[in-house]
Amino acid sequence: MNYTVEEKEAFMREALREAEIALEHDEIPIGCVIVKDGEIIGRGHNAREELQRAVMHAEIMAIENANVSEESWRLLDCTLFVTIEPCVMCSGAIGLARIPNVVYGAKNQKFGAVGSLYDILTDERLNHRVEVETGILEDDCAAIMQDFFRNRRKK
Repeated sequence: MNYTVEEKEAFMREALREAEIALEHDEIPIGCVIVKDGEIIGRGHNAREELQRAVMHAEIMAIENANVSEESWRLLDCTLFVTIEPCVMCSGAIGLARIPNVVYGAKNQKFGAVGSLYDILTDERLNHRVEVETGILEDDCAAIMQDFFRNRRKK
């Protein structure tokens, strides 16, 4: 990953904008963007309730969007920015799409598969390993999730 801290933060802000879209639809507010050569080629946000599709996590939507943009299932030379640590399903999809770099904002202690519960993206038994960076705009990424669940509990 050859992005500066400022560039990483800018892309994570774009992922946070996607999380805001999810929030507007009363979805768990997770957002994702995929970047290639400094340009966003894929965007996604959680949309399970909106689309009534169990697999519509932010990363899956962004991967599908980038696949169309690139006209390829392989997303080589890309970096995926996501507000929250990917789950098992999304980590599998990241590996299958051959995305070499992942940056996530905040950990997911209950479902995280990139260090919290599992470590799928760097598991040496798999044929595709990913460079992972954490903590970019971590407080902002955690806050949107904490606020969402705090408000949901009040209801």
